[in-house]
Amino acid sequence: MPFVIGADIGSQSVKGVLLDPDGQVVATAGRPCVMSHPHSGWAEQDPLAWERCLADVIGQLLATQRAGPAVSHLALACQVDGVVAVNDRLAPLRDAIIWLDRRAVGQAAELAAGIGDTAAFRITGLNVDASHTAPKIMWIRDEEPDVYRAARSMPPVAAFLVGRLTGVLAQDPANASSSLLYDVAAGGWSNKLLDVTGIDPGLLPPIRPSVDIAGTLTPAAARLLGLDARCEVLVGTGDDHAASIGAGAVRPGIIADITGTAEPVTATSERLVLDPGRMVETHAHGLNGLLLVENPGFVSGGSTLWLARSVLGVDQSRVFDLAAQAPPGADGVGFLPALSGSTAPRWNSDMRGAFTGLSMNHDGRHLARAVLEGCAFGLRDIVARLHLLGLGGGADAEVRVVGGGARSPEWLRIKADALGRPVRPVLAAEATATGAAILAGLAAGTFDDIDDATARAVELAPEPLWPNESVREVYDAAYTRYRAMFDSVELGGT
Repeated sequence: MPFVIGADIGSQSVKGVLLDPDGQVVATAGRPCVMSHPHSGWAEQDPLAWERCLADVIGQLLATQRAGPAVSHLALACQVDGVVAVNDRLAPLRDAIIWLDRRAVGQAAELAAGIGDTAAFRITGLNVDASHTAPKIMWIRDEEPDVYRAARSMPPVAAFLVGRLTGVLAQDPANASSSLLYDVAAGGWSNKLLDVTGIDPGLLPPIRPSVDIAGTLTPAAARLLGLDARCEVLVGTGDDHAASIGAGAVRPGIIADITGTAEPVTATSERLVLDPGRMVETHAHGLNGLLLVENPGFVSGGSTLWLARSVLGVDQSRVFDLAAQAPPGADGVGFLPALSGSTAPRWNSDMRGAFTGLSMNHDGRHLARAVLEGCAFGLRDIVARLHLLGLGGGADAEVRVVGGGARSPEWLRIKADALGRPVRPVLAAEATATGAAILAGLAAGTFDDIDDATARAVELAPEPLWPNESVREVYDAAYTRYRAMFDSVELGGT
């Protein structure tokens, strides 16, 4: 049985894992990516840079195996909520507008005015927000009409790359369901929302299951990637969806906390769940027939990076060392992780971050701990909502932590104590790419089914980290201050 590759196409990096015929990760690799910010609130990337990064990552993976393994299947897990306008040759007509971009606020308002926030949420499971792809497509139509007229398609990131590699445009339900054009109950495009937005459905790649084979590599793609042209490329899925698979969170009752630049928090559901408070959204899952209920996340790892570079002038890893030197509760210092708006406890694109409680005796140690605790309180809000919706398991059900947050003992300790729940790190260095590789392994026959796949390919810490009851009162009081801070900043900004 051959090897398979899973790749994670993110906004800061492209990462990959090589899975052997026994379903074990035998190599990992990564390469950084670059974002650009032409204007305030804008975030773009060169789509062709993803190809180059992917080629480099696959080259690194193959170089680890002396024999140069035969790779039969490739699956991509890509950042969602991005738009790549392409021509008839699938060449990009402009830089991609990615998930972090907030320019389409006016178009989101237009969509809401046309159908109503409540009606849109009932159909799509999504908040009408500029982060989703339909408003971004509308922005291109309104502000760059020449690009819109020249476009053959407006695929999300995964569909763009699959198209470039195989010549076939396709997207899975997970990507489609983040568009604000998808009927999450019916499992297809909503004619009502297509009419309201005026978006031509012909610009949207067809919807196919994530494990479907989109096609084999074109000769040019095979040369670029260093793979055999017979390698089959899956339709693939979104990064949060693959990370949940890589965490083994494929059954109800398990929460996945995905700590990257942002911190999505997800739970799998077998039934349609719509949050009446709209803190969490409902997407199709990367696994056929399931749904992924998630909050797309506040700026989490991005907050630690901002603090390190812009305030403390240290390496990002130093933030965690400094935080460990301050007491629980950060001696009264609080931080609001809303550097790019908020999604918890309420969605508000106008919210911004803040420190409170500062005095002359505080220093970088207290700021570092306050940032980590503020992010943990954002997580607490989301976990509480998932629990209220019946998706979080029992009161002692563990939260599985993926990404950078899983590699910091101090952040894990803060999360367990702030949540009052056990947390268990996922040990895989690249859980999102591992989730993509699991999909590839399912298509290749490496695994019998998803339960077999998660049992063999998902690596968890032997034991969860339980909360320290001695600091419960400290964290409850700090959380109360955090919520009051959110209310005050939100009120002051209106």
